[in-house]
Amino acid sequence: MADTIDLRGAAVDGAHGARDTVDGGRAGRRDAAVRAAVEQGLLGPATPIVGLLDVTGIRESAAALRAAFDAVTAPGTPVLHAFAVKASPLVPVLRLLREEGIGAEVASPGELALVRAAGLPPERTVLDSPAKTPAELREALALGIAVNADNPQELDRIDAMMRSAPSRSPLGIRVNPQIGGGAIGSTSTATATSKFGVALRDEGAREWVVRAYLDRPWLSRLHSHTGSQGIPLELLARGAAETYALAEEINRRIGRRQIDTIDIGGGLPVNFGSDTETPAYADYARVLAETVPGLFDGRYGLVTEFGRSLLAKHGTVVARVEYAKSAGGRPVAVTHAGVQVATRTVYAPTSWPLRIAAYDAKGRPKDGPAVVQDVAGPACFAGDLLAEGRALPLLEQGDHAAALDTGAYYFAHHYAYNSLARPGVFGFAPDGSGGVVFATVRKEQRLEEIVAESGGAYTDALTTLRAPGRG
Repeated sequence: MADTIDLRGAAVDGAHGARDTVDGGRAGRRDAAVRAAVEQGLLGPATPIVGLLDVTGIRESAAALRAAFDAVTAPGTPVLHAFAVKASPLVPVLRLLREEGIGAEVASPGELALVRAAGLPPERTVLDSPAKTPAELREALALGIAVNADNPQELDRIDAMMRSAPSRSPLGIRVNPQIGGGAIGSTSTATATSKFGVALRDEGAREWVVRAYLDRPWLSRLHSHTGSQGIPLELLARGAAETYALAEEINRRIGRRQIDTIDIGGGLPVNFGSDTETPAYADYARVLAETVPGLFDGRYGLVTEFGRSLLAKHGTVVARVEYAKSAGGRPVAVTHAGVQVATRTVYAPTSWPLRIAAYDAKGRPKDGPAVVQDVAGPACFAGDLLAEGRALPLLEQGDHAAALDTGAYYFAHHYAYNSLARPGVFGFAPDGSGGVVFATVRKEQRLEEIVAESGGAYTDALTTLRAPGRG
């Protein structure tokens, strides 16, 4: 069976090598959920695509994150693990993570609204964004939400607001240590020209940051984020070390511990090549502790902002094979999952490859000889492929193709190509008696909702506009 190698060196396996024996628990739960989804009617001819979330796996990842940092942090140190909402902007997911001791990092009014709907308290919420409006800033400051200013102009806005209405919000500045990028340029945020934060190595920038803290006793946090997928642990740790060194310099210049909390962002990469979770949170925490031990000695509170690593392994998009055909001698399975749910994979397949698992019409893992084939989506352009030239058991009409590791940045980020409907999303867990129980996370989008979002209430709006003097 041929392998495809992604930019991070992980082999993307073909068929039910995808059900890796390293983690039979997760793979077994997934197999049971796909079969149950077919048996219970969540997936079928009328609903040919569905997103599935493994609730047990999400709880396990949240526990692993907390345990990893507890193991290297001095007792009593305040630690907030704030989930990056952009990775899965779904209210029930945020509520589940809240139950598991995880806060939220938001980057827009919409994400903040989702977090508030999920019941997360302001003190466990962090606002990061390179383009915060005055209204966003006022709302955050009024609620007491932590804010990291992205640039000098934003800090000027906060200055004016603090003068008119002092806030209890923890406030800080986001800096870019400019230490380089990883394997994927678009997810590397500490490059020389990254749009995020104050670029520390630009002329005069570091001194400006120090002076900003000297002049503002209410600035108490420092934030950086090196990047996410494609960033090696050593580079992530170096970014944290640079931020820590700057905090130490600022506090030394001020003569007291004004900066009391360091936000190191998230960015733990995900292995998309198998079911194994590597690197693990414990691996990253250990590298951090070795690289910058002062970060964990209890003098600083700590904030993290993990997203993809908490959810990716626990989501599966399953789509029915509507037709099986052949082109140029190669089989093509035409499914209902494509660019609308896997936008990054379709447009940048070498950076964002996905494993595909084959299931039969009853939702059972499909066996058989590996056949090189394409797995195509429903959108009307030739590049709409979930996988190209992938060796899998031959997918036939009525079978199901499952895109694995899609719990983050996939079915929660719909791309409305061809006005394709957003699929329904369901969480699942064992029912205690050998079966699977499902809970609705988000219903499938209805056609009338698509029409409404596309201006259906304003049908004649353009026909009423006429140039002066024209009948």
